[in-house]
Order: sequence, then structure tokens, then C-alpha cells
Amino acid sequence: MFWDNFFYQRWWPCFIFLSRLHCESESYKMDLILDINIQLYPVELGDKFRLVLASTLREDGYPDDGEWDPRLDSMPSRADSFEYVMYGKIYRIEGDEGAAESNTRLAAYVSFGGLLMRLQGDANNLHNFEVDNHIYLLMKKLAF
Repeated sequence: MFWDNFFYQRWWPCFIFLSRLHCESESYKMDLILDINIQLYPVELGDKFRLVLASTLREDGYPDDGEWDPRLDSMPSRADSFEYVMYGKIYRIEGDEGAAESNTRLAAYVSFGGLLMRLQGDANNLHNFEVDNHIYLLMKKLAF
């Protein structure tokens, strides 16, 4: 669905183990606001990380049916290469009201069990996003 490298630019502490990260992507100039559990995945200001949004964790790209299958635990997974993984649902997609048609920006909103994400940028980068679709978020810190 989508991947890019992001720089963690600023944060807001929300709760004792939750922070809201504000990030900018390297290649596509997308803006990301993401809630993460900093007890499970500690981050430092200025960290660079790869973010992947995918509709399935299966390496063969076969879609998930939304239910856990223990037979798939022994198969390779996209999650094997990442440090932090969440599963969520796209609940809203918004566009810029006054934007010219050729330069439209969209924002996709996703809830990962109450941890929220907003990914905003060029509509061409979000063309596969649809409300009510489930997605996986995968993160991995990168060395500079």
C-alpha cells in the first residue's frame, strides 16, 4: 500500500506510555502523526525509521481474511523484518477543500485499537486507501 522513510521531528506526551509523534517522510513529503506505545517501542527525537502500511503480512501478498490462523505462524511474514507492528482500520479519508484538482492532498485516518494515525500528502500516494479497510503498520528504525 505505502512505504517511506520518516524523520521523527517532535512529539507530544499523551499518557504515561503513549506519545504522539510528528514526522515527515523522506521521499514523498508526507506528513505523519502517529500514536505509539513508547514503553514497547522507545524513540528519540531525530530518529529515522521506515514505515510500511500493508493490507497483509503474508510475503506472497495473499490477503488476510481478518482471522488468526495458527498454520500461518510457521510461514515467513513481513513482520519478521520490523520492530513494531500494529493492526488497525481506516476510519476516515479527507481531502483539501480549496486545493486545485491536479494537486490534491488527502489525509487518511487509522485507528489501531485507539492509537491513532494521520497520514497526509499527495493523493497519488494514498490511492489504495479506502474507509473500513484493515491495514498493518510496520516500523523499523534506520541508521543515518
